[in-house]
Amino acid sequence: MRLVVLGAAESGVGAAILARREGYDVFVSDMGTIKPRYKALLDSHSIPWEEGGHTPELLLSADEVVKSPGIPPTAPLVAQLIHQGTPILSEIEFAARYTDARMICITGSNGKTTTTSLIHHICRKAGMDVGLAGNIGHSLALQVAETPHANYVIELSSFQLDNMYDFRAHIAVLLNITPDHLDRYDYRMQGYVDSKMRITRNQQRGDTFVYWLGDDYIPAELPAHPSEALRCGFSDALTDGAAAYASADGLLVVTAPVHFEMPLSRLSLPGRHNLRNCMAAAIACLAAGVSPDVVRQGLSDFPGVEHRLEKAGDARGIHFVNDSKATNVDACYCALDSMTTPVVLIVGGKDKGNDYTQIMPLVRQKCRAIVYLGADNTKLHDNFDALSLPTADTHSMADCVKACLSLAHKGDTVLLSPCCASFDLFKNMEDRGEQFKALVRSLEAQEA
Repeated sequence: MRLVVLGAAESGVGAAILARREGYDVFVSDMGTIKPRYKALLDSHSIPWEEGGHTPELLLSADEVVKSPGIPPTAPLVAQLIHQGTPILSEIEFAARYTDARMICITGSNGKTTTTSLIHHICRKAGMDVGLAGNIGHSLALQVAETPHANYVIELSSFQLDNMYDFRAHIAVLLNITPDHLDRYDYRMQGYVDSKMRITRNQQRGDTFVYWLGDDYIPAELPAHPSEALRCGFSDALTDGAAAYASADGLLVVTAPVHFEMPLSRLSLPGRHNLRNCMAAAIACLAAGVSPDVVRQGLSDFPGVEHRLEKAGDARGIHFVNDSKATNVDACYCALDSMTTPVVLIVGGKDKGNDYTQIMPLVRQKCRAIVYLGADNTKLHDNFDALSLPTADTHSMADCVKACLSLAHKGDTVLLSPCCASFDLFKNMEDRGEQFKALVRSLEAQEA
C-alpha cells in the first residue's frame, strides 16, 4: 500500500517512520523547507522525501494520505485528493491502528496543554508506563514505532480531530469550547463545535467522558452524540449532576468515578481557570486507576507549563508574565481574570476571526495600558482604542517591551497574552514567548 505524508515536521515524520516499519511504500512531501534533523530521520529510515513544493503525480497516486494538521482542507492538492476520494488521516488516527494502549485524550479551546501536562505528571507519579503525545511531546506515531507505552496522554487540537475516524479515546476530556480558529471553519462556530465534539467518537461502555458543565456548547451538544461512556461533568460549585466541584468550605470534591477530596489551598496552579483544569485532571486520573493519594500529590506539586502564565521576571519594579500560549480571546480573559495588579496588556498577531467584545469590560477594569504587537494592528485599534486607554503600536518584541516600560508603573504587571496566533512576526508562539523572556532577562541583568 502506498502512503503519502504531507508535512515533514514532528507528526509527519513520525507517521512516515511508523508506516515504513509496517511495510508501507512511503513518500513524504513538504511545501516548505524540512528541518535538518527531520531530513536525517527520514534518510536513516530510507524514506524518500521532497521539499519546497509538491509533485502532483507522486501524491495523487497514494492509497492513503497522512496530513499535517496545519494544512487546511482547502489547500489545492488536498482538495484534489478529497475530490478523487483518497482517504486523508491524521497522524493520531494512523498511529492508533498499531497499538492497543489506553488513550487519555484532552481537547478544548483553552487549557489543553496545562491539563495534558498535569495528567501526564500525575500518571508518571503513579508509576504508570505513559507517553506524552499530540501537540506536545514526541509524535504518537514515532512512539508507537520506537518506544511504545501502555498508556498515552494526548493533547488534541480541532485540526487533528477533523481527520480522526476510527480512533477511540478511552478517557476523553473536553475542557471548553469558545470561539477559536473560526477562519478554518468558514467563520461558522458550529463547524468548530462539531470538530471538538469528535473526541467522543467511538467511545464505549467502560470509557469516560469528562467535560465542563458550565460550557455554552457542550451540554447542549450531548444529545447529538449518544454514548455508553461514563459522563463526568465538572463545575465551579455544587451543581446537579456534577462529578466534580469546588465546595463552599474550600474543597475540590470528586464524586465519580470514585470519591476524592482535597483543599483548594493545596492546588499548585492559581486562578479559576486552573481550578477547572485541576478538576478535569483529577477525574481523568481517577478514571485511569490512579490512587486518590497520588492525585492529591500531583495536583499540589505540579510546576506549571512554559508560556502559560509563566513568571518571566521582575525589572524596574515591574512584574513580567509570559502567557504567549493565549492565542484566543478566552485564554486572554482567563489570564486577565487572574491578575491582582494593574496590567499593561500586550495583544496582537495573526487574527483568527476574534470577537474581542467579551474581554472589553475586563480590559477596562484591569488594564492601565495596551500595547499592540503585530504586523497589522488595524483590527486591534478598531476594537480597543474605544476604551480610551493609553496605547502603543509596535511591530517587534524589542519595541513592544520598550513601550511597556514607558507605560507601566512600579508594581504593575506587563502581561503578554496576545489573543492571536504568532505567525505574522514570529516562528511560533514559543518563539514569541522566548523573545519576551530574553528581553526581560536582559533588563534584569542591567539591574544586577
